[in-house]
Amino acid sequence: MDNLVCQTKQIAVLLLLVLSLYSPATLALEDGIPFDPETNERWVLVDTSDYVLTVYTGKRPKAQFHNLAIAQNGTAKTRRRGDKTTPLGKFRIDYITNRSRYHLFISIDYPTEEAASLALEDGTISAQEYQTYREQRRKKGKSPQGTSLGGLIGIHGVGGGNVHLHRIANWTDGCVALENDQIEALSKMVEVGTRVYIR
Repeated sequence: MDNLVCQTKQIAVLLLLVLSLYSPATLALEDGIPFDPETNERWVLVDTSDYVLTVYTGKRPKAQFHNLAIAQNGTAKTRRRGDKTTPLGKFRIDYITNRSRYHLFISIDYPTEEAASLALEDGTISAQEYQTYREQRRKKGKSPQGTSLGGLIGIHGVGGGNVHLHRIANWTDGCVALENDQIEALSKMVEVGTRVYIR
């Protein structure tokens, strides 16, 4: 009988171990990531429904940051300047700076061409606004920040702001916010060119 109890406990421990491997971060990849990460590629998934940012290497989660905040008006597939929404989609980090009132700022390349095309298709921007975006992108060679689509979107800290408010409310104008210690840790794991998927 003691042997049966011992075997049952061993099986239970093995089952718990197997289940722990399928954490929400691992299962998230089965929910339709729109690209296939390379084996050793470092990339970031921002899950705006669970308020979790996960750093992956390939398909394996390496770090998670909980309790992030997004824009005051939630998320949007397409956005306009000043609408206080966080854009959904695929981006890349285009610069990282500590010259920010939000402690650290990890900029993403919003608005991308894909974001601009979607905004044109759904009527968020006019054909003229889309043309302005295209012209500015061609001249600058990167995502323009001054069009009607808005810009200066990224991941940043709280800075000198209210951490308690950060933990209970969405407060940004369009960015993803972490606590200062979290953004510092994240900045050590990413670099210019790192892919960021916000969903």
